[in-house]
Amino acid sequence: MAGEQTPYLLRAVKGEKLERPPVWMMRQAGRYMKIYRDLREKYPSFRDRSENPDLAIEISMQPYHAFKPDGVIMFSDILTPLPGMGIDFDIVESKGPVIDPPIRSKAQVDAMRPLDPEESLPFIKTILNTLRSEVDDHTTVLGFVGSPWTLAAYAVEGKSSKNYSVIKGMAFNEPALLHQLLGNIADSIATYVRYQIDCGAQVVQLFDSWAGQLSPMDYDTFALPYQKRVIDQVKQTHPDTPIIMYISGSAGVLERMAQTGADIVSVDWTVDITEARRRLGPDMAIQGNIDPCILFGSKETITSRIIDTVKKAEGARHILNLGHGILPGTPEENAAHFFETAKNIHEIIAAEK
Repeated sequence: MAGEQTPYLLRAVKGEKLERPPVWMMRQAGRYMKIYRDLREKYPSFRDRSENPDLAIEISMQPYHAFKPDGVIMFSDILTPLPGMGIDFDIVESKGPVIDPPIRSKAQVDAMRPLDPEESLPFIKTILNTLRSEVDDHTTVLGFVGSPWTLAAYAVEGKSSKNYSVIKGMAFNEPALLHQLLGNIADSIATYVRYQIDCGAQVVQLFDSWAGQLSPMDYDTFALPYQKRVIDQVKQTHPDTPIIMYISGSAGVLERMAQTGADIVSVDWTVDITEARRRLGPDMAIQGNIDPCILFGSKETITSRIIDTVKKAEGARHILNLGHGILPGTPEENAAHFFETAKNIHEIIAAEK
């Protein structure tokens, strides 16, 4: 799998001065692409699509064939490792994840088992090995996992939530139980990250999507220690693999995200990227942070926003991305324009002068 060149995205993370930032999109394989929707008609179960290696590889490669992004992320889900811990789930189209029964008792938490990815997730090795072979060193292969707070939120709520009242109720009424759950998840997720790296992932993104729903005080108690616990364990065995930390609605906790030991902080669109750079410091790599809804605008608007973001990010250690996943219904031609503009941004900016 080893080629002679370092993939462009890895060069940026290492601080190499490049003509343009590398570019990929969160959720770049998915519902906005007709080729994906056609495949979904044939294979309606999300778990079939994400856990059948042939399907997951095909879906992962769809945006690569269409747009040649600098990162190819495996098609999977943050809940994928949960059954291997003893927490089963389903993903219902138009409703999202369902965990029934939800995890709300000490007996259920005690019954959890440590994740053995070789046993419960053998398809991950096939997917990542194949993606590395498919793209060689022309682009970077990314893995990803859910962080402990977000996975615990799904497990305790039993589904997506608007106010997270059940898990927050556990946090404030039964904190010891929640800490036990979070610790169990953190140790298994660290194992899973290491497994992804061993299988071919060159960068891994941690999604703590719902940690932005916590107050700073509660983030410090229930999210940060377990994010750090995952990253610390991974860095003990894989110190050179970059880790990206992403939280939706993270403007209030940016500095705390940097304390996790992550190599890259992914910034959503609720904070100006100039401010994010100032708050995180010059040595932290940043990713983001274009509003996904910009892709519903005109091509001129998309170009303008990319130019603004790239200029504000100040060049080095920036990965251009959306501030969240690309949305269903996004015109494919606008996604194509996003990538084309990003890859030619140096010439576009030079032509402005």
